[in-house]
Amino acid sequence: MEDIIKKVEKYEETTRKGLEKIKKKEKLSEKEEKIAEDFLSMAKNYFEDGKFFKKKEDYYTALASFSYAHAWLDAGVRAHLFETNDDQLFTLP
Repeated sequence: MEDIIKKVEKYEETTRKGLEKIKKKEKLSEKEEKIAEDFLSMAKNYFEDGKFFKKKEDYYTALASFSYAHAWLDAGVRAHLFETNDDQLFTLP
């Protein structure tokens, strides 16, 4: 159980940092803006879910939630919707 708790802590911190470091690109089309907002909303919602499940000590679901949250952020970076220069947190295009 100790290993899963460490992973939960790591993914929570990684996702928290990711949420702080990304920003939407400027000059997105209206359609891209909506998609970027959707990606960001999904990331934030999954992040909050992760915190909820962690508090309930449902560590496997918390880990999945934090992983999904970060995946939404990373997908937004790869799709050129978000800007960042952090190649430690994200897979840069």
